[in-house]
Amino acid sequence: MKISTKGRYALRMLIDLAEHSSDGYIPLKDIAKRQDISKKYLEQIVPILNRSDILKTNRGFQGGYMLAKSPDQYTVGEILRLTEGSLSPVACLDHNPVGCEKSNECPTLPIWQGLYKAITDYLDSITLQNIIDNHRERYANNYNI
Repeated sequence: MKISTKGRYALRMLIDLAEHSSDGYIPLKDIAKRQDISKKYLEQIVPILNRSDILKTNRGFQGGYMLAKSPDQYTVGEILRLTEGSLSPVACLDHNPVGCEKSNECPTLPIWQGLYKAITDYLDSITLQNIIDNHRERYANNYNI
């Protein structure tokens, strides 16, 4: 499984919004500049996030974007499922029940189910706030005399 640029950039955009939440609505151009991501690319990601009510939008002067909820209410898994679709390692797990006629006798199905569970459990356990806190902690202890 590979996470696309769209998924990685969406995550970076939302982390940026979380880090600057006290600044009010953030223009896309500011996020693009801080994250070194094309504004045009972010413009393609915004509709995906807007459809899921992740963002609040304000148009016009002092317009921009902000998170609709606090950063501790968004998981990496949720964000990646929006941008990537499924996180399953094999196509047969994209359906519930498993969408393969051989699933009852498939010797590898438990492997893929275990991997999928590990992936989703891990990504659903990390919030935007966790990422910000870990980043701050890592760099707070990185000083030189």
